[in-house]
Amino acid sequence: MGNSTIERLPRLLALVPYLVSRPGVAVSEVAADFGVGEQQLRRDLELLWMCGLPGYGPGDLIDLSFSGDTVTVVYDAGMRKPLRLTGQEATSLQVALRALSETPGIADTDAVRRALAKVENAAGRANPSGVVVGLNDSPGPVSADTGGTVEWAVKHRRALRIRYYTASRDEITERTVDPMRLVLLEGRGYLEAWCRRSRGVRLFRLDRVDEAESLDEYARPPAEARSTDFSAGPFRPLPDQPSAELELQPEARWVAEYYPVDERADLPDGRTRVVLRYSDRAWIVRLVLGLGGRGRVTAPEDLATEVRQRAYAALERSGHLLST
Repeated sequence: MGNSTIERLPRLLALVPYLVSRPGVAVSEVAADFGVGEQQLRRDLELLWMCGLPGYGPGDLIDLSFSGDTVTVVYDAGMRKPLRLTGQEATSLQVALRALSETPGIADTDAVRRALAKVENAAGRANPSGVVVGLNDSPGPVSADTGGTVEWAVKHRRALRIRYYTASRDEITERTVDPMRLVLLEGRGYLEAWCRRSRGVRLFRLDRVDEAESLDEYARPPAEARSTDFSAGPFRPLPDQPSAELELQPEARWVAEYYPVDERADLPDGRTRVVLRYSDRAWIVRLVLGLGGRGRVTAPEDLATEVRQRAYAALERSGHLLST
């Protein structure tokens, strides 16, 4: 529901500087900018209210002032003072800042990158034992050209032509869209826009936009285009959409981060079990085969059988199986 530690950390880190720079901002505007419902935002604000320097009284905590439907940071709880972080805290902060730095339009990216450089430099000098920040399996960052073009189009209300990779169908399509807003969800940047190809409001992950070109026409989403309430997360599967249960080796754990999953459980030896919904059966078969033994289908049985048969046929064609 958008309230786990992993999901909330990037949002909470961005909320205080956002509110400090916008005293008296409307709660509805903050919720819209962060892509959550007002109820979720108020829960975030209540959590911030209890944050501050350890071991001191209420006056050392973040103080927020509400006036009707607006909010102002009265006291920032020493957030301008130097931080003393453990290795684990530094790692969490690096991951969150990197997510913010790669999302145009959400925050002052130059300031975020400067903060990230300071944390990385301090963590490097401290050399915390056992702490490894590994993001190599996650999708690459949003390119500066693509991010800048999208941000400019949103700001100046211009239509966009984009080349977009749809993971669930494993295809790249060209679309003309009318941008509505940029949102940060679960540590990733998205463009919410009216898609003229699909004739509906769609959410485009910025790291899956291969190319973006601003057009010499204003964005004109139709009257029926409405911003989406993302308080339950960015992915809303259809009721009749099939799902597969996968068991992933540590090297394939990126699947659980790159694709939206319904369920996730940690298993012994670093393995992970996930439930993944899909719209194209051929796509899920290719995904598992592409893992090369680092992932397998545990349910449903007919899908597991199909993957095994496809793998066996491929090995037979390549001459790796001896005829009996």
